[in-house]
Amino acid sequence: MALGAELDLLLSQPDLATLRAVVLGAAPLLLLWLYLRPDFSSQVLEHPSIHAHLDNPSLLPPQTNDKHAYITCYAPASAQHLATIPSLSSTEISERISKAVEAQKLWRNSSWARRRRVLRSLLEWTVREAEDLAKIASRDSGKTIVDAAFGEILTTCEKLRWLIANAEDSLRPDYRPTNLILAHKVSKVVYEPLGVVAACVSWNYPLHNALGPIIASLAAGNAIVVKPSELVAWSSLIFVQAVRDCLEACGEDTELVQVVVTLPETVEALTGDPRIKHITFIGSEEVGKKVALKGAEVGTPVLLELGGKDPAVLCPLADIKTFADTWMRAVFQSGGQNCIGTERFIVHSTLYDSFVDTMTRRVSDLKLGDVLAPNSASTQIDVGAMVSDRLFDRLEELIADAVKDGARCLVGGKRASGVAPGHFFQPTVLVDVTRSMAIAQQEIFAPVMTVMRYETLDEAVEIANGTRYGLGASVFGRDRRECGYVMERLECGMVCSNDFGVFYLNQALPFGGANASGNGGRFAGPEGLRGLCNIKAVTEDRWHGWIQTTIPPLLAYPIKSGRGAWTFVNGLVRLVYGRDLRERARGVWALISAK
Repeated sequence: MALGAELDLLLSQPDLATLRAVVLGAAPLLLLWLYLRPDFSSQVLEHPSIHAHLDNPSLLPPQTNDKHAYITCYAPASAQHLATIPSLSSTEISERISKAVEAQKLWRNSSWARRRRVLRSLLEWTVREAEDLAKIASRDSGKTIVDAAFGEILTTCEKLRWLIANAEDSLRPDYRPTNLILAHKVSKVVYEPLGVVAACVSWNYPLHNALGPIIASLAAGNAIVVKPSELVAWSSLIFVQAVRDCLEACGEDTELVQVVVTLPETVEALTGDPRIKHITFIGSEEVGKKVALKGAEVGTPVLLELGGKDPAVLCPLADIKTFADTWMRAVFQSGGQNCIGTERFIVHSTLYDSFVDTMTRRVSDLKLGDVLAPNSASTQIDVGAMVSDRLFDRLEELIADAVKDGARCLVGGKRASGVAPGHFFQPTVLVDVTRSMAIAQQEIFAPVMTVMRYETLDEAVEIANGTRYGLGASVFGRDRRECGYVMERLECGMVCSNDFGVFYLNQALPFGGANASGNGGRFAGPEGLRGLCNIKAVTEDRWHGWIQTTIPPLLAYPIKSGRGAWTFVNGLVRLVYGRDLRERARGVWALISAK
């Protein structure tokens, strides 16, 4: 089914009548925004085509006469072979870094007009090829096309829009106030390109996780080396090549963007190379620590965006009917393989039974399948495949242990059979979960809705903060004071009220977590852009050539009078920092009388 047809069907569902009304009602505001928005116009460029990859994916048979290891790429929903890709050696990785270093030397001084031209071209291309891009992401990660539209296309377009409109202002010199001693000076902070940066990104959003770091790095004047997960190497190579084609169409050096597909045993050739000036890592805590340690060996700063165990707290006045659709997407979008997906529902006792009944009924109706299968156009498919079945045994064990300890599994709980050749796990509802259960503490990254009960708001906060993680969170309720009370006390990097994950759709906001969910800074927003820069403090003459700093004779080396030097400095301190006029007058007298 075409993406447009899927969205038409989505909006035509009776239980989404409210959403349809909102979309139609927002049309005049959308038209007004389109009229008043920043000028995105640019010369129409030839964009790379990706259609050939959809029905005839490239098959790269291994060469028997070389020494490469190979990565076999296949579609997790259908088991279709997509490509066999050579894993780059340490030498090949080093060569690609060298190419990026040379290309960045000219790009670092590029004008904002040139940078915006590249970003505008990529935005036009993403919008035009949205359906095919979503299909490629779907094929390689297993998610549905609608899930790809939300997590891949929408977020990428918004990041491009924000960078086009705001990157220049975010990186302008930032003038800072000065003080009396330095009244003859001007102080500012300038944001200079770092050089070549790297991004080691996860598999759950292959398009957005690759393009996000690339476009931010190009906007900041850097070159970048992207290391995608080998689980989505096929689509990642397609997406990065499209960016390189865009650079070429804009008359820029394609070597600004490099991609290295490699196995874990050789990735340290990237993370341990001192020419890499910054590393963004998106993935598991275990691997993130290894990347951080390797970066530390050569002094490379590492931004870690790690796991999460995001809570949704339902206050006593939360509206179950209004937000049931939101909660379903919060759990089951991309099969639960979403770093800011909701993994714990913390529900007030007065709402608990109604919430459980509603969710049980809704989740029971979900259908698994491959949206790209030949017969998918006539089949309802809500949840796609998991990218791998590697953790299915552990997931089933966590659910079984929770049931043994008193939880109830009302829907699902096991891997699905008979759906397709790929990796499918049953949409699951697990209720009566307590903090002591392992499934309430460990990130599961799966289509599992876990439900926990609470009595007081303080208890809800305690439960929400009761894991090692602190990425995102959400709070639902009609009472603004109750929502605010909970939001202020949650230990996390991002939080929203009466919604799910919207803090990422606003790319003006920094993205990142607290505690074990990440450290080393944020990406997105001005903070993310500046994190990709050398932040240089500059102090220069206010009246160049007219007033200059000199050392008072009493303080010049060799010092002639230690007592006189002390009297002078002490007088200066009293003059500038004295608490009242009398104290400051004493400072003036000390400056005059110092000998």
